Formats: sequence, C-alpha cells, structure tokens
Amino acid sequence: MYDVLIVGGGVAGVSCALILGSAKNKLFMAGKKIGILTHQKTSNLQEAIFNNAYGIAPGTLGVDLLDSTLRNLRETYPHIDQIASEKVMKIEGEFPEFTVTTNKNTYQAKKLVMAVGYSNTFMIEGLMEYVEPHQKSLVEKKRIQLRNIDHKIADGLYVAGTLAGWRSQLSIAAGSGASVATDILTAFNGGIDAQSHDKRQL
Repeated sequence: MYDVLIVGGGVAGVSCALILGSAKNKLFMAGKKIGILTHQKTSNLQEAIFNNAYGIAPGTLGVDLLDSTLRNLRETYPHIDQIASEKVMKIEGEFPEFTVTTNKNTYQAKKLVMAVGYSNTFMIEGLMEYVEPHQKSLVEKKRIQLRNIDHKIADGLYVAGTLAGWRSQLSIAAGSGASVATDILTAFNGGIDAQSHDKRQL
C-alpha cells in the first residue's frame, strides 16, 4: 500500500515526487511509502528544447531533461519507488483505498496524483467522468482536463500539470506538481501548513 502514488513521469509528476521526497525527515512523513509510475511516452517534453525555463541551461532538450530528472530523483531520494514502463489502464475505489491497474500490475494507494498529459487520447477507466474540455488551450486542439478545484478531484485524488487545466509551460507544470505535493504534506501534517525547503549547512 502506497501512501502516495503519482501517475506520470513528466514535469508535474517528478516535481511532485521531488518535494515529497525532500520531506522524508519530517516527523509526519515517517514510514510514508511513495511511488511514481514514470511512463512518459506521450510527454510534451519528448520534442521540446528549453531556452526560457528558470534554472535550466538554454538549449536543454526535453528528452534529456526527462532522463536527468528521473536520475536525480533516484539518486537524491532513493526511498521513492520508480515504476517504469507501465501504463495505467484503470483506477478503482476511493480514499483511502485506491486500486491502480496498469498493463502489467496492480497497486494499492491511499492518495493518487494524476500527472499525465492533456491529450484527448486519455483513456483511464474510472476517471472518464471527470474529463472535460481544457479551459486554457485552443479549442481546435481538443485538449482535455480533469474537473478539479485547486488540483483536488475528490478526497485523496489529485491532478497536476496540464491535465489540471494549466497551460503547457514547463515552469507552470512544475509549480503545479509542487503545489499538489505541499497540499499532501499539509494533509499528512494534520492540516497544518507544510512545505519542504532544503538548506545549506554552514
């Protein structure tokens, strides 16, 4: 049973995982099990090049960024399970007991974060009732989002990045994933506002 399972290994999903991972030493995170399904074949980063994203060297290729961020996550926060090459097909249940079925396995989770792209080919059984037209994309592109209020679809069920209705901009997607992570940290902290900041030891 995962305490948090993130679906999507792109900008929003990995940003969420990084924040949750960095909070590992907080008392309210003791014993928490976190996983991320990193299937990313439809990520918009596959063909991107970045010259305008804060903290990223100009000319960085999106495909390289996908690889390096997952490597950084694995090396810096190895306690987070990375589940590669599995595509989510179905989600069942409700908080605090979701069942996630992929093309290869089944997982249990108390909280879920959906952070896959906003393509209209989205077909995850159990979530189709939340699908609606994307509110910040050109109508002719037929993008979709999952109905939510401030990233929350239902109790224990969150959405981040473009699928939450945000524009396709790396900085926005990263912030969306981080925002969901801090909401989850706050929930784990009994509703008391929580964030995670790393500091240099002087």
